[in-house]
Amino acid sequence: MMDAANREDGKTAVDIQLLLRWEGISLFVGMTFFYWVSDAPWIDYAIFLFVPELALLGYVVSPQIGTGIYNAVHAIIAPMCLAIFGILTAEPLAGSLAMIWMANIGLNRTFGWGLRYGAGFHFNHLGSIGCGRDTA
Repeated sequence: MMDAANREDGKTAVDIQLLLRWEGISLFVGMTFFYWVSDAPWIDYAIFLFVPELALLGYVVSPQIGTGIYNAVHAIIAPMCLAIFGILTAEPLAGSLAMIWMANIGLNRTFGWGLRYGAGFHFNHLGSIGCGRDTA
């Protein structure tokens, strides 16, 4: 018996990937909107939006190090903790940076760049990306 997650036509898997991408765009748009409402400086947004991508430098050391650093930086856990810290301490910079960080994560998810698997840079929880990806 075949369950919904393992259908031969792959429709369920595609539907889930599409849902996760929509989730990503909603995170990006929502965090950008909240940033706008917070009246924080847009220059900070422009400067820090792509800072989490520096985690990719871990792949220079090794695929395992790169995967670990990338996943730690691109999971929602750390920026959510930073946001909570900002709320508890009434520190606006922490909240602003957390919103920018989560916007980056949402933008990545929108383009299909998810958390990485140890099998290699091109494999993530939203599917394969880049050269040599499975196009079937």
